[in-house]
Amino acid sequence: MAPRVVILDYGSGNLRSAERALARAGGDVTVTPDLSAAADADGLVVPGVGAFAACMAGVEALEAGPTIAERVAAGRPVLGICVGMQILFEYGEEHGVVTKGLGLLPGGVTRLPAERVPHMGWNEVRAVDDSVLFAGLPEGTRFYFVHSYAAFGAGPGVTTCTHEEAPFVAAVERGPLSATQFHPEKSGDAGAALLRNWVTSL
Repeated sequence: MAPRVVILDYGSGNLRSAERALARAGGDVTVTPDLSAAADADGLVVPGVGAFAACMAGVEALEAGPTIAERVAAGRPVLGICVGMQILFEYGEEHGVVTKGLGLLPGGVTRLPAERVPHMGWNEVRAVDDSVLFAGLPEGTRFYFVHSYAAFGAGPGVTTCTHEEAPFVAAVERGPLSATQFHPEKSGDAGAALLRNWVTSL
């Protein structure tokens, strides 16, 4: 039986392309705002595009934060994508305004210290050893990014990428919690392989 994957529809995110990509990766995929479905699924995907504050407002309007946190605490897989990854951190700072995040990952999200922002296009990542997400992908594999803000710092399970000599967090794997700053659903064969790795791990 295919793993049941729920993409949380809280009003933000490229839901249909993620739905198609996860279905191709072997998931039985549902896009829904239903929190009981999100709680019961084998894997929960938290998407997100645009501004950190707007995404957090959508999550809070749905009262989805506790459901996401409870899944992680219970060891049940969650995958955050793009701003869906960023809101897993403690805070996001945009235009001088700090917005509280879900606090499931330490640290915050701030503007990329670069001349060219947004960071848009293909870039290679340096995956951690024993990564589940990047298993089977060669070193130097490129993924598709589009973002002006990022989390910074190393730590267990942190995969990095560099834009204009500024290394930032490209992906995180902490037990049941996985997240990517790039868009796997827009990253061709590499993204398809990563999503297949995640769905298979469910």
